[in-house]
Amino acid sequence: MRFRGKSIRRKIVALLLVPLVSLTGLWVFATVITGTEAARLLNAAEAIRTAGLPAEDLVRALQKERRQALVLLADPRRADNLAALRDQQATTDRAATAFRSGAAKVRDDMSPATDVRFRRIEKALGDLDGLRGKIRDDSISRHGAFQAYNDLVEPYYAFLGSLGAFEDAEMDKQARALIGVARAREALSREDALLAAALTAGTMSRQDLRAVSDRVAERQILYSTNLAVLPAADQKIFEEYWRGTAPHTLRAAEDTAILAGYARAPRTIDPQRWEKAAGVVLDELARMNTEATGRYADRVEPIATRVLTKAAVAGVLGAAALVASLVISLRIGRGLVRDLRQLRKEAHEVSGVRLPAVMRRLAAGEKVDLAAEAPLRDFGPDELGQVGKALNTLQRAAVEAAVKQADMRRGVADVFVNLARRSQVLLHRQLTLLDAMERRTEDTEELADLFRLDHLTTRMRRHAEGLVILSGAAPARQWRKPVRLMDVVRGAVAEVEDYERIEVRRLPRLAVRGPAVGDLTHLVAELLENATVFSPPHTAVQVHGQRVANGFTLEIHDRGLGMSPDALLEANLRLAETPEFELSDTDRLGLFVVSRLARRHDVKVTLQTSPYGGTTAVVFIPLDLLTEAGAGKGAGTGPGDEDTGEQFLARGRTTPPPRHEALSPAAGRPPAPARPAADDDVLCPFEPCADEGEEHHRAGGALVPLPRRRPSPQLPEGPGAERTPSGGLPRRVRQASLAPQLRKDPEAPRTRGGTTGTDPAGPEPERDADEVRARMAALQRGWQRGREHNEADAPRRSPRTAPRTTSEGDGR
Repeated sequence: MRFRGKSIRRKIVALLLVPLVSLTGLWVFATVITGTEAARLLNAAEAIRTAGLPAEDLVRALQKERRQALVLLADPRRADNLAALRDQQATTDRAATAFRSGAAKVRDDMSPATDVRFRRIEKALGDLDGLRGKIRDDSISRHGAFQAYNDLVEPYYAFLGSLGAFEDAEMDKQARALIGVARAREALSREDALLAAALTAGTMSRQDLRAVSDRVAERQILYSTNLAVLPAADQKIFEEYWRGTAPHTLRAAEDTAILAGYARAPRTIDPQRWEKAAGVVLDELARMNTEATGRYADRVEPIATRVLTKAAVAGVLGAAALVASLVISLRIGRGLVRDLRQLRKEAHEVSGVRLPAVMRRLAAGEKVDLAAEAPLRDFGPDELGQVGKALNTLQRAAVEAAVKQADMRRGVADVFVNLARRSQVLLHRQLTLLDAMERRTEDTEELADLFRLDHLTTRMRRHAEGLVILSGAAPARQWRKPVRLMDVVRGAVAEVEDYERIEVRRLPRLAVRGPAVGDLTHLVAELLENATVFSPPHTAVQVHGQRVANGFTLEIHDRGLGMSPDALLEANLRLAETPEFELSDTDRLGLFVVSRLARRHDVKVTLQTSPYGGTTAVVFIPLDLLTEAGAGKGAGTGPGDEDTGEQFLARGRTTPPPRHEALSPAAGRPPAPARPAADDDVLCPFEPCADEGEEHHRAGGALVPLPRRRPSPQLPEGPGAERTPSGGLPRRVRQASLAPQLRKDPEAPRTRGGTTGTDPAGPEPERDADEVRARMAALQRGWQRGREHNEADAPRRSPRTAPRTTSEGDGR
């Protein structure tokens, strides 16, 4: 029987059930054995009365029939011998019928050996008629008939011996002694039959005399051997009888016949005197044997009663002991099960309730009282109590370890936040310095390098904010007023390394509420970063969105290798559940940051299989974070319901400038990263471009490294010129910042003296350095005036806040 995997209750029940079953089995066995013995004694007494006494009567009848048959065979001429034989045969038949009737009553209680002996007797009785027929026909000799009757009588003694076979040794000896006394009478009966036949015939053979002598000796030996075993009262009865007159006469006749010899014995003994002496002794011995058997049966009954009483007492005591053992075992087992259940309940409560609650509270930053969360429970001094105390120690150690781990995590998070804040301060200063350097420089190549450095610094700032988010703190970059959704997306594009691969399609004219601008920008930037990193460098990443019933969905498609179903499911679970950040989990930092930011503003982010073979990130922005574009500054006022990203350069302008004359930075430089302002119109990180009337940001051709310092190339001019070449960086467009009245015909070639020629195929002369410097200075002064105008309208800022940036402390 296997108990592995079973409950402790079943094991305890099995542990207690085995000795109980064994004890029950022993009790039942002892009770059955003792009761069976008592029942056998009682049944033996009844069997002796019911079957034993009729069997003795049948034996006496057969003995008399044997004597008469031998007498008839000795003198067949006498008619009275035949009549006497027939009368005796009828008596034998009646005794046989009585024996069968009595034996049938106790046959069910007979042992197998007794039943076998009874069947032999029945078979012998069935053969008695054949023997009688031979005797009537005088076809059998005296010796043959004598031996046949002896064979009929002998099984009865075996049958009587099996009826009195008991487990009690003393009673068994007495039963055997009674059978021996009965055999002694049988020896006398055989002696009587032999002498009666010899006296009737008038002759005796030497063999007959020897047989008579043997029967006399056999009788004496049987009496001397068996009378000593019988009780003293029975011994006295038999000894006193054999000292009487009738036995003395019998012994005298026996001595006379034996001493006379076989030739003179028939003439020496008178047949009538012998018959009388032998008949009296045989009858008296039969009476004494019957009385001794009755007294034996009377002695058996009290013994059987005592045995039965002992069996009853043993059974009752055994049952009481069994019940007591069962009750004690049940109480002990229930106590063990109760203690184990309590211990299991404590363990489950510790592992499933207390420790998780402590971990959640520690993760939430709450203080935990060690004595309240890990109370010391009182257990007993036994082994289970020791296990409970060990559980107390384990619980306290686990809570202490959790508190220490939480303190360590909190310390590590504080270190990360401190380092990130310091990095943010330095990066903020660096951006301020770069902004000032960009305003001062007049060299286009240096300006391009500064823009590149500005872009790297912006990315560094995003990584610093990611470190703050991983630490559980909120980033300092915040806005109070709505910002256009297009500007938020383009600000995210500007924070990605491979920004030139990203195509931003038309977006509705919606704005994002101020508190969610920074987090949503960071979230989209992380998704764009993943899309560009996990896709081939020659492919584009498309960004488009649309209104839905409960908000706005922004979709980011890449053309990478995609994700397996298991990895996609794991990533979506990570985005949905926002698990606790583990320091060892460094492969999915971007997804963890996205999950934290999405959970903060109830934004739903899911990853799907892209129709282009890669992965599509779907960002659902709820209505609570959105407003119409006109609700806040930075929202465009152009016609139509779609936002193409085009920004106007001056306020109060009734009509926007032509789409083909947008302002663009110097040739070869990257766009300045988008930093939406809280109070001024936000300049998009990419200048709007004209492409068949559709305004959106388009990725260039193959990704190439950023340009190094080199002589300025000749750029194409005109409204249809390409402003975002395959190199990926925007290029300046001639006369894009001039008023329409000051613009010259871009198709007319310029001569060295400043006049336009008529040859369109002629090369464009180089510009004068002073003229370029004057134009750039004028552009810079215009930017400065615009900033001063915006600062005059904006609330008072911190003294440390640089122009074109927001304070990280007050959220503006």
